[in-house]
Amino acid sequence: MKKRQFIKSLGLGLGMAPVLGFTHTTKNHIEPETLLPKKLKPGDQVGLISPSAATADRMEFTFAREALEALGLKVVEGRYLSERRGHLAGSDAERAADLNEMFGNKKIKAVVCIRGGSGAARILPLIDYALIRKNPKPILGYSDITALHNAINAQTGLITFHGPNGSGSWNSFNANQFRNVFFGSGDRITYENEKEETDDLVVKKNRIRTIHPGKAEGVLVGGNLTVLTALAGSPYLPDFKNKILFLEDIGEEPYRIDRMMSTLMLMGVFKDIKGFVFGQCTDCDPSGGYGNLTLDQILDDYLLPHKIPAFRGAMIGHVPKQFLLPFGAKMAMDASKGILETRGAIFQ
Repeated sequence: MKKRQFIKSLGLGLGMAPVLGFTHTTKNHIEPETLLPKKLKPGDQVGLISPSAATADRMEFTFAREALEALGLKVVEGRYLSERRGHLAGSDAERAADLNEMFGNKKIKAVVCIRGGSGAARILPLIDYALIRKNPKPILGYSDITALHNAINAQTGLITFHGPNGSGSWNSFNANQFRNVFFGSGDRITYENEKEETDDLVVKKNRIRTIHPGKAEGVLVGGNLTVLTALAGSPYLPDFKNKILFLEDIGEEPYRIDRMMSTLMLMGVFKDIKGFVFGQCTDCDPSGGYGNLTLDQILDDYLLPHKIPAFRGAMIGHVPKQFLLPFGAKMAMDASKGILETRGAIFQ
């Protein structure tokens, strides 16, 4: 399903929200205090769930299990991991049940999402946020899992982790990121693009572009631009005041990126944030038509008037090598150098 079609279906799902008990508005939402997850260690049991789209290739389940085991973990599969309902990995109730069960199970020390796709937003009213607050543990994933990161953070304050899905790429860069974040000493973590030397006189891969220079500190929030803007007007977005916002996307033409950035502008996001990082926009080339703004022009239009530190090109998004970022943690950024760093603890 293409993302613009998904957003239309999402509107129908949100229209049913009062029936599901979803009656809050963003106006009376009080931002919770930061909640640190318990630290993960080798040998721990982790829950593998599928809160979004179904996995068609059965080998993907094997790949995810073997990758997590190679990282030194024991895998417990969700009861409904391999279910399917249309494009979804089971019904909304089944997918939410797997998430709630993994947080409620004391033996499970972290939750890993096998893939993204679409559908995570549908289960947000069914998540037991009180249970999550009582059992804070890491949850890992990206793309459509953006819906879970934002909702869990907005409702509980829990630091979650934006990074590779279970069936994603587990190359040495990603595996080292995982070990450094989850098994490391807990000291300051620095995120800076890997520089690959070639025979070219100029380094061209993984270069960052400074949109506006400067340094900033703030709590890190964001994720996939399409999924994030689809949550607008709900209680499942955190307050953006004084935050560092990171974004990425895939398969969206520039005019749609512009439309979603305008949504954030109309929400007042760019007036509120302290800093901005754009990762990768994979396969976001224009398909033709009368003309197109470039991604650089779009970012300049929305960010330069606010003179906040901002850069693009970070290793975040639908790319083989990607940062594993603590969503909801206090971070520092340097837009001139293209660096993000943790500030303070990310685990208990």
